[in-house]
Amino acid sequence: MANMKTILAKAIEKGASDVHINVGMRPIIRKNTELAELDFPPVSNEDAKEMVLSMIRSSRFKKFEENKDLDFSTTLDSGYRFRVNIHFQSGTIALSIRIIPHQIPMIDDLRLPPIVKRFTDLPKGLVLVTGHTGSGKSTTLAAMLKLINTKYKKRIITLEDPIEYVLRNEMSMIEQREIGSDCLEFASGLRHVLRQDPDVIMVGEMRDLETTSSTITAAETGHLVLSTLHTINAPQTVERIIDIYPANQQNQIRTMLANTLQAVISQTLFRRIDKPGMVPCTEIMLCTSAVRNCIRENRIYEIPNIIETSRKLGMHNMDYSIADMCSKGYISREDAIMRLTNPSKLDKMLADDKQFEAIQLPKEVPALR
Repeated sequence: MANMKTILAKAIEKGASDVHINVGMRPIIRKNTELAELDFPPVSNEDAKEMVLSMIRSSRFKKFEENKDLDFSTTLDSGYRFRVNIHFQSGTIALSIRIIPHQIPMIDDLRLPPIVKRFTDLPKGLVLVTGHTGSGKSTTLAAMLKLINTKYKKRIITLEDPIEYVLRNEMSMIEQREIGSDCLEFASGLRHVLRQDPDVIMVGEMRDLETTSSTITAAETGHLVLSTLHTINAPQTVERIIDIYPANQQNQIRTMLANTLQAVISQTLFRRIDKPGMVPCTEIMLCTSAVRNCIRENRIYEIPNIIETSRKLGMHNMDYSIADMCSKGYISREDAIMRLTNPSKLDKMLADDKQFEAIQLPKEVPALR
């Protein structure tokens, strides 16, 4: 049997993003969206148990047996970090492991829109990065925190489940708190963070009512708060936050959200055709006065049209970004057509080269009132 360190080292060597261990199968890796077997023997349930125990203490393994799922992070001697989920399937132990890149990339290296860098200059408010699992949300957040860390003397506190990218103090002072070991849960951690003199707070995920409420309160009290949601576009993000609340509180939260939300970055990853790797396509919504009014007055259905007609401010929808990446030769036409909400418009968008010219960004992101 190959041990866990050997399997992870081989996955790194092959440039994988994920490793999956299922009993009765060889270890599987994912590289640029495709699955492939590693050349190791099939894993038994006892093998899987030994792999888990090589990464966590027996006391945490007992907790896993009780709860049936456990998330944690681990590090190899080489310095590579991994986000690990262990669970049961068909009565046997299974592992899903995300390989965290060795270095935190720069925003420009990720080919994110230039306006994302402007969001790191905001003094307060809520900035959300959204997308499905595996869309690169954690990497985008880490790149934004890295930029703040290199530009400003600020106190940054993160709440993560688990800690993924390790941030080193540069100009800023950084604390990273892991749910389950450094604090019990997101909501309780957020309550205490507000007493710890933060300038910037990063919340790994707004996953329930209590966490969402605490996150918005933190943004409302004068902090810059970064967080994530599993939504695919900006209007859906606004609706999801409002729908988390009971009906009798939704008018109030619309007002709070209209006052605190600064921007939404929705993203999804595409396989590159110009070279190995992945590239993000994005939707960007800025909270201009028009967007704030739509949120406050429950006219969310008007937000897509505001995004579509506000490119000069740095906004754009997902279809625009997909067509842009296709026109630049980063992603294939076939992949673009599969993911566009209106595939019939692709040729028209590609024919209009001028729409993809560099946008003159506003001097500043629309500020909170």
